[in-house]
Amino acid sequence: MIKNAQRDAVRVQFSEKEMNASVRLPSGEDYNLKLVLLHSIVPEQSTFKVLSTKVEIKMKKPEAVRWEKLEGQGDSPKLKQFTPDTQHLYPSSSHYTRNWDKLVVEIKEEEKNEKLEGDAALNKLFQQIYSDGTDEVKRAMNKSFMESGGTVLSTNWSDVSKKKVEVNPPDDMEWKKY
Repeated sequence: MIKNAQRDAVRVQFSEKEMNASVRLPSGEDYNLKLVLLHSIVPEQSTFKVLSTKVEIKMKKPEAVRWEKLEGQGDSPKLKQFTPDTQHLYPSSSHYTRNWDKLVVEIKEEEKNEKLEGDAALNKLFQQIYSDGTDEVKRAMNKSFMESGGTVLSTNWSDVSKKKVEVNPPDDMEWKKY
């Protein structure tokens, strides 16, 4: 199948193994380019753009493989599967390269092993209980906390499900409803 497109003085044709381009230059001359491609392309998804200084041609590959070269004479060499170089995933002008994936793993490990104190430690404990808990534990924690105005936190759903959880402030505090 051939896809045919024409814009002003530019004509480009795509077929499965060929690309033909014909450009009428401002001098009146015709420039023709015919490429016999090393591998197949998808003609229906291949496109071109006419810009003020160039003609941009994009040919869609049917699969993500690395082509050794653009042109070929019907010889179908062994395809190389494209795998990005993990060393150069994050381009930088710096001479020092850093493995960002490894850095993320290290930071998560540090956060996991971090020793917290006071309210932060208690809050982390409650978060861990909630995230590791069953649906019933989560339901009990939500219901008890909401109904008691934040003064009671229970993980026992069989107890909490039967009745409304009463407000129970600490001994040295007084509950006020606003």
